[in-house]
Amino acid sequence: MQKIVVDKKYDGKKLDKILLDTFSGLTIDTFYKTLRKKDIRINDVKVNQNEIIHLGDEIKIFVIDSMLYKKFSPEIVYEDNNILVVNKPAGIEVVGTNSLTTNLQEFYKLDLQPCHRLDRNTTGLVLFAKNETALNILLDKFKNHEIEKHYLAKVYGIPKKDSQTLTAYLFKDNKKSMVYILDKPQKGYVKIVTSYSVVEKHEKENYSVLDVSLHTGKTHQIRAHLAHIGYPILGDGKYGNNEVNKKFGFKTQQLCSYSLKFNFTTDSKILNYLNQKEIKL
Repeated sequence: MQKIVVDKKYDGKKLDKILLDTFSGLTIDTFYKTLRKKDIRINDVKVNQNEIIHLGDEIKIFVIDSMLYKKFSPEIVYEDNNILVVNKPAGIEVVGTNSLTTNLQEFYKLDLQPCHRLDRNTTGLVLFAKNETALNILLDKFKNHEIEKHYLAKVYGIPKKDSQTLTAYLFKDNKKSMVYILDKPQKGYVKIVTSYSVVEKHEKENYSVLDVSLHTGKTHQIRAHLAHIGYPILGDGKYGNNEVNKKFGFKTQQLCSYSLKFNFTTDSKILNYLNQKEIKL
């Protein structure tokens, strides 16, 4: 039996949403079989339908752990005594219940801590610190833009300019888990800067691959900013075009963090050896 408590993110959502998100090995077939057997309880009441859940509800699911969790096998890209870089797959949060972080902590038996985050369905490099000293240094380096991150984004359309640095203003709506972009400053909006260069052009299919880097790191910045200028990321159900996504057959955003480069301009103490090092997929 496993127990979870509904947080704000899942308030008003259906039962299957939180369970499928939380338990990586749970299939939709197993979910409905478990419902039919009344082996799911909400606030200790047995349910046999895909109920709407609410903030604070306690959910218990009576299924063996092997059917709830996939065996975790991280793809390690780089590791030393202070840091760990893994290739995050789509479909898993960096932090939270049954997240990349909790799975890595269990796998390594270490209090590994992420130094930055990726969206649930964005793939690619995530940097973890193995100790508190390294964590504090790396958080400071990210804050001061001394770690350069690059992404590959497969977008619908082909930009007229082969490279560009874009400036806009972003508003985060926490209730809707959405962000909104404007070209001019407005109260409540923060400045964002995003650069891209075209890596591939596919004129027949009308899509391109962009190398994207962030000068500011805000929620959904790449996804929303590219959509705002008319080049939504393929597979992005939130900021993209669902008809186009169906045409291409992508169910999750085609966005991958493929490069981390350490550009230290100040003393990095125990991490000085990383200066100018680039880690790539």
